[in-house]
Amino acid sequence: MARYTDSVCKLCRREGEKLYLKGTRCYSPKCAFEKRGFAPGQHGKARQGRTDRESDYARQLRAKQRARRVYGIMERQFRRYFSVALHQRGVTGTNLLQTLELRMDNVVFRMGLAENRSQARQLVNHGHFKLNGRRADIPSMLLKPGDTISVSETSKSLPFFKELPDLAEKRPCAVWMDRDVKSMSGRVLRLPERAEIDGSLTEQLIVEYYSR
Repeated sequence: MARYTDSVCKLCRREGEKLYLKGTRCYSPKCAFEKRGFAPGQHGKARQGRTDRESDYARQLRAKQRARRVYGIMERQFRRYFSVALHQRGVTGTNLLQTLELRMDNVVFRMGLAENRSQARQLVNHGHFKLNGRRADIPSMLLKPGDTISVSETSKSLPFFKELPDLAEKRPCAVWMDRDVKSMSGRVLRLPERAEIDGSLTEQLIVEYYSR
């Protein structure tokens, strides 16, 4: 399985905004974007302030790359999600974002059971969660309304999960799902509405990019 292994702070700098890929570190003075808020590379500073001269293709590409990086998905898989969204009823862009939100690693993150999506992906990959009572270790699994996620009984004895209830209390839970912090479990109530998904994502530009 392909995955990004370089510094994720470079991704924020390239997009010109914080993507909060490192969780609480992104809110601290240690955040690399606070120190170097320009694109990485030799000509990074020269790119600042040139967005008004971007072509339509450049804006579409940036919108697609931003969404990919927020959810931590490689190009081939992202294109496959778009293909699925294209053949569903409704607005293609909204369908795409709803599909991304229903990934298991994202649902774990949205429930506040992980600090960021990267951590959620690792926890799921290591088999610490159950889906509807069965072990689930595939971060890309797509959930549906009514599905329940819970921490496995064997994992609850680990130091990380012993501290998790106190940490989860401080993290918000998405309104389209329900969670029980004490039992470290949650349920998907319904599909998220567009207003409940990251507002910095421009799905229409993504649709235009793949419709060229």
